[in-house]
Amino acid sequence: MSTGNQTVQGTAAAVIANFLFSLLFLFGLFLQPLSGTQVAAWRIVMMLISIVLLISILKQWQHTFDYLKTLKTPKEWLLFILPTPILGGQIWLFMWGPVNSLGLDVTLGYFLYPLVMILVGRFFYSEEMSVLQWVATMCAAIGIGYDVFQYGSISWATLFVCLGYPPYYLLRRKLAVPPITGLLSDLVLLLPVVLVMLYNSGGFNMALHASKLWYLLPLLGIVSTAAMSLTMVASSKLPVSLFGTLCYLEPVFLFIFSITILNQNVEEAGSLLMYGLIFAALLIMILDSALSYIARRRDDRLQAYDDLQINSFPPRRRIKNRRIKGVLLAHRFRRIRRYQQKIDKMNRKIDRLHSK
Repeated sequence: MSTGNQTVQGTAAAVIANFLFSLLFLFGLFLQPLSGTQVAAWRIVMMLISIVLLISILKQWQHTFDYLKTLKTPKEWLLFILPTPILGGQIWLFMWGPVNSLGLDVTLGYFLYPLVMILVGRFFYSEEMSVLQWVATMCAAIGIGYDVFQYGSISWATLFVCLGYPPYYLLRRKLAVPPITGLLSDLVLLLPVVLVMLYNSGGFNMALHASKLWYLLPLLGIVSTAAMSLTMVASSKLPVSLFGTLCYLEPVFLFIFSITILNQNVEEAGSLLMYGLIFAALLIMILDSALSYIARRRDDRLQAYDDLQINSFPPRRRIKNRRIKGVLLAHRFRRIRRYQQKIDKMNRKIDRLHSK
């Protein structure tokens, strides 16, 4: 298949995936009389079912188990589990916010999130920022600063989204957790909590007695699975720069849904000046990504389309060799460390004997 066809298919998959993720934003309305919290709990249940089916269909369970085997110490397990409450809180806010007049506040957080991640990369990983990225960051900062000065505060929902995700990804990156493995573990750990919550709040009884929930709840899982699958298709067919640019579509869709379907006034979540500057920052970011893509394509420096773009579900033929190599490498490092500890212990004994 030609590169041009792959780009078209990948772009279409990315656009549809972002639209479907945005559509989940509205399920709180569709699933009434369930509360926003109950909808979030049901989403976690349905997402877990979806991801289990997806991993089973793609036969990637061994990939997940191989990673979990590399976690040996209590500290590593603590760092692995620590991000789970953050994701649980984000899922809750994503489903609870739209039905509690905070749709635009949540959307604003998703507009700011990419800019916050750029700053995280700059100050935590010493990544270079382009001139356009600095300009975009300054535009957003001026917009937020204006609203804070004008109104004295910024919505807690906005701050929770844009400042909550970076620690999650920092912790996941520290252990190099594959995205699907991390998501699966998060959902499994959250499952007992949401099941207890659904039982105590009557969420199960509501689902049994409201006939529309019999098909809307499975639909919630189907939409989640379709969005995840299309994201993986897009990530395997598109260069990273183009794939990242298309991810900016999700907050745009969220914004459109908030002012049309949710009937929120733009000024409820902030001033027009702030939104104008943030939209300008978003457009500058898209321009920066597009210029980077064009430059890399011109210089023939794009990542190959067959290379791993997102560390989630790589093709089985490639992952088999990588998995074996990774496991052997981990065992080798552990053996070297054990031998070094034995050598250090022997050296200490020798030093004590010499001192006598």
